[in-house]
Amino acid sequence: MLIDLVNETDLLVDTDLLEKIAEDLTQRQIELIITDNEGIKALNAKHRGKESATDVLSFPMGDTIPHTPLGVIVISKAAELGHSKQEELTLLFIHGLLHLLGFDHEIDEGQMRRKEEVIIDAWKLPKSLIVRNEEEK
Repeated sequence: MLIDLVNETDLLVDTDLLEKIAEDLTQRQIELIITDNEGIKALNAKHRGKESATDVLSFPMGDTIPHTPLGVIVISKAAELGHSKQEELTLLFIHGLLHLLGFDHEIDEGQMRRKEEVIIDAWKLPKSLIVRNEEEK
């Protein structure tokens, strides 16, 4: 198992699909924390200096020490946005995983969005976080 789940909420989390997606992209362990808005808001303030809740945070561990986990993905209890909570959780997991793998949509030239779309299409999931954010602008 690649995913070590810490669920701080009452959300039922099925990690089977998340495991399969992770295995397509890495062989390193990932800690996945599901929290609420207050929990993620506190982490966002502490680590990014932003006093607001967000959907997902990623904390890469680096790869300088052998057998080190890839990192930690923290997801705020997923909201339903026209699809199931599990689908939203999966989309946020993909987004966080790509950040752990070094992608950064805030500075790249669309590489993360394209990679996200490939994964989402392969697993027949709804629109990604990046695509939804771009459509809102």
